[in-house]
This record gives sequence, C-alpha cells and structure tokens, in this order.
Amino acid sequence: QVQLVESGGGLAQPGGSLRLSCAASRSIYNSYTMGWYRQTPGNQRELVARIVNGVSTNYADSVKGRFIISRDSAKMTVFLQMNNLQNEDTGVYYCKLNAWSGSDWQTYWGQGTQVTVSS
Repeated sequence: QVQLVESGGGLAQPGGSLRLSCAASRSIYNSYTMGWYRQTPGNQRELVARIVNGVSTNYADSVKGRFIISRDSAKMTVFLQMNNLQNEDTGVYYCKLNAWSGSDWQTYWGQGTQVTVSS
C-alpha cells in the first residue's frame, strides 16, 4: 500500500499562484505515473497534469503554459506549480499514482486539496 499526502491548496486571486505537493509514503522502484486531477461539483475528475516515469509530461489544454508539474524522485514527491490562476481552476485537486507492481498496475489517490480562485 502507498499513501499519498497532499498539501498546498487554498485561496488565490485570479492571476495568482499556488503550489501543490503530493508525497508518497514509500519509494516506487518500477514504472509509475504521478499526476493531478481536478474535480468540480457534479463532474468527474479530469486530468490536469501528469508525469510519466519522471520523463514525459502531459497537460490539459486549459492549463498549458500556466501550470508546471515536476517531481523530486528522491522524496517521491510531485509538485504542481499553478500560475496565472483563473476562476475555472477552482476545484478539488487529487493526486494520483499509478504504479507497476510487477504483475499489474496499482492505483492510489490522495485525499484531495481544495483550490479556490476568487477575487
């Protein structure tokens, strides 16, 4: 089992910045993907950004050029730097880890952290 602990959410004004962190409780030695998903009331979680094996990154079109995902592999932590925040970035942000166990993919979610963008 892996626990994911998120931090860094809160309130920001439009145009402001926030930085989210997600720390895994143990190291992953096989292939894995870590990323951030956003959920708003009545909607499914949607991909915001993810990093695959620490090499390639994917972003939702709505955040390209504004958000940057990065990781500290030694600390098994992934970060989401959110710049030029907009009202539509508001939501609960969940960290997700997909890890190869050696025989199948295991999926873990964090508890979620609220991001509110409002003036």
